[in-house]
Amino acid sequence: MYTTPLVDYHTHTTYSTDGYSSMKDMVATAAALGISQIAVTDHYDPDYPLDAWGEGFSLAEYQNEMEIVKEEFKDRITLIKGLEVGIQHGGTMDKCSQVVRGYDYDFIIGSFHCAEGFELSCGSFFKDRSVEDATAAFYKYVYDCLRDYKDYDVLGHINVIDRYGSYIPFYGDELMDIIREVLKRIIEDGKGIEINTSSFRYGMGGHTVPSQGILQLYHELGGEIVTVGSDAHAVRDVGFGMQWAYDKLRSVGFRYLTTFCQRKPSFIKL
Repeated sequence: MYTTPLVDYHTHTTYSTDGYSSMKDMVATAAALGISQIAVTDHYDPDYPLDAWGEGFSLAEYQNEMEIVKEEFKDRITLIKGLEVGIQHGGTMDKCSQVVRGYDYDFIIGSFHCAEGFELSCGSFFKDRSVEDATAAFYKYVYDCLRDYKDYDVLGHINVIDRYGSYIPFYGDELMDIIREVLKRIIEDGKGIEINTSSFRYGMGGHTVPSQGILQLYHELGGEIVTVGSDAHAVRDVGFGMQWAYDKLRSVGFRYLTTFCQRKPSFIKL
């Protein structure tokens, strides 16, 4: 019987401001769990509204340590050299592109931790408007940015906005129409999305990342590139929910899981 190899394509180390475990410990833990590939994707968030975040580490040192750890564990696990860039309008895009093109990465996650100049997690994006209006504005912002920004492989946690409102709104036709345009843009650009299993750790219950409706729509539109990541920031969460994510993909109709090497996708049978 064929068993899909375990891969975790979204993890953070102490190179991220909110990371708690070293790169070596994260990779060693993944190897001990029988994971075959782990993508280290630390945060690069230029122009982040909060001073403690942003560009707070040496990318050259980061690259060097990935090479060292990759070599040390090469007989046990494949380390995928990655980065999670925080996309925003304006000059932020140029900064992200320069970093992505200036170093040797295997895999780039493009994510939205901010919108319209506001940091999402602190709630300011929701001020003076309903959760429904803020959610629609978020997806419109994502669409506008992705018309211009192309230096990524997979869009991270597409419905991240649902983590931070006072409740998760109903995703009716109007909202899904906006998301449809976002997904069409992603597919037309040859990019993909991820299943991010951190939704369970954020207490989102059955509203997963992406939601069932978004994942189903992506499949119906012809989307094929899908990665799976725990979004682990500590060793305790490495590999979390991988089998659940595989089963979710199969239930929607996906036949393959995507991996990356030197920014080129490959497909593993589910």
